Amino acid sequence: MVVKVLLVGDAGREHAIAEAICRSRLDPKLYAAMRLRNPGIIRLCRKTGGEYVLGKITDPAFIVEAAKKFHVDFVFVGPEEPLFHGVSDALEAEGIPCIGAKKGPAELEMSKAFMRRLMWKHKVPGRLRFKAFKNVADAVAYIREYAESVALKPARQVGGKGVKVIADLQAYLSKEKTQVKEAHAKIIGEEHMKGYTDIEDKILIEERVEGPEYTLQAFTDGRTVKPFPLVQDNKNAFEMDIGPETGGMGSISGPGMLLPFINEYEYRRSVEIVQACVRAVEAETGQKYKGVVSGQMMLTALWGPTIIEFYCRFGDPEAVNVLPILKSDMVEVCEAIIDERLNKVKLQFEEAATVVKCVSPKGYPDRRDLAKGHPALIDEEKIRRKGGKVYYASTDLQPDGTILTGGSRLVEIFAKGKTIPEASAKAEACIPYVRLADGWGVFHRSDIGSEVLLKRRIEQAELVRGVYRYRLRKGLIGKTIEWIPGRGKIVLEA
Repeated sequence: MVVKVLLVGDAGREHAIAEAICRSRLDPKLYAAMRLRNPGIIRLCRKTGGEYVLGKITDPAFIVEAAKKFHVDFVFVGPEEPLFHGVSDALEAEGIPCIGAKKGPAELEMSKAFMRRLMWKHKVPGRLRFKAFKNVADAVAYIREYAESVALKPARQVGGKGVKVIADLQAYLSKEKTQVKEAHAKIIGEEHMKGYTDIEDKILIEERVEGPEYTLQAFTDGRTVKPFPLVQDNKNAFEMDIGPETGGMGSISGPGMLLPFINEYEYRRSVEIVQACVRAVEAETGQKYKGVVSGQMMLTALWGPTIIEFYCRFGDPEAVNVLPILKSDMVEVCEAIIDERLNKVKLQFEEAATVVKCVSPKGYPDRRDLAKGHPALIDEEKIRRKGGKVYYASTDLQPDGTILTGGSRLVEIFAKGKTIPEASAKAEACIPYVRLADGWGVFHRSDIGSEVLLKRRIEQAELVRGVYRYRLRKGLIGKTIEWIPGRGKIVLEA
């Protein structure tokens, strides 16, 4: 009997998921529900004898209709927004298994305020102090009263936009820093949170922490958490971590389960934190969490491994680092998640370092209107000869074969090697074979996976590691010590 799988989504992450599904020894038929016509996913659908449909992928009725039309055995939801809109719930109500969190557990990502409250309620390590506000006026009033180094965020997941970290360390600039915070709080409330009515909180203010970031992605069936190799994404648009934040300009992984700047203890601790949050959200919602869970982590002096955000799906581009080297059968893993026997599965990976570099049209991320509608020329064969592989991201295949840009990242170039710099060099050699036919420019980050950037991450981690290990020995992990005039030293418990 042929296994039929419906994939929801059309980005680079979904192209990688589709490919992993199609590698299964069970020879599945792939079907897809997409908003845009991703050329890579369409090719795999046709190759396996499947089909695709276009529509509003956040509409549960549309996804249920597609699943019934194709008589699929299960659905794999790639992006977060369909989960926030209850696609998984609607499928289960119709008796169709889904790899993807229900709306309740998916709030772990959708509402950053919910996630923070959950971590404090259940005393999960790696939590940060925070305040959530339902309106801009209250957030601004708080900012004016307290001069602190903070991270200002939209309280909801809004595609990775709107986060600003402000270090308020110089007394002579305190007034100016306060003005910047106030202005950004208004931008969050009036722009980034505009149109979102599914959560009450609008603005999140968190204590500021520093350190190298990394992502721990994992499968879970509600009982067992099976982690993937660690990945580090690079969010800033331009070289050496400057420029606006994007959905991710590229990422590094391996070789093995660790990163060059994260050790075995920190990896195990990160897994424990993610497991604790899965248990906490299930206790809070009373619903099983079946699908993917990802901890966006930071190594900090306060805790060591610390949670910055949660995802209820694979990261993008982080998925493209790990799924191509997954040796385990993806369909069999999905079936184990559905049957709650993930503990019987061993996730195995090729021993390789991987680097992903995203090529984006100019205009991304702030002017996506300018980045949209350009004809793309991607020479897959030459990229393959250079040791790379193309994963199509924000693209729309036209009836005449033209590939138009969708306004976000165009393609994600994957390469692997014995070391991260080796894989980076291979990916970099592929970049000239991605261009736009109308002469509109594209850009990427050449430094991702380079020796220089890797050394910078390692040095940063060593500095942080020295402090958190000292705090661990002294019983101060997770505690903040502040000096308040007239009261002296105050220890704030975590």
